[in-house]
Amino acid sequence: MNETLDTHLQELRRGTVVLACLQLLRTAGYGYALLEELERRGFATDANTLYPLLRRLEKQEYLTSEWNTDEARPRKFYRTSDAGIRLADTLTQDWRALTIAIASLTAEEN
Repeated sequence: MNETLDTHLQELRRGTVVLACLQLLRTAGYGYALLEELERRGFATDANTLYPLLRRLEKQEYLTSEWNTDEARPRKFYRTSDAGIRLADTLTQDWRALTIAIASLTAEEN
């Protein structure tokens, strides 16, 4: 693909990864497992995007975290906070409205 198209696709997907993380982390998870789950569900992202996003969402208090040191390798587990759940619900409602609006635009073409 050309660079301009890549930029537009990246912009389109950026917010969807935020929403996907908030939804998936309603059940606690750690970064690498989240990365795999996002990929499995069609939200291709990389670690250099995901980990800063998780830190930003935590700083904004949409995620909480705690370290699990029970295993040989400590892992930081994230969970969507109450504020994050409210944000995810709002974003999901808006996403659905936008989906309907886009569908109406493409329906007019047919």
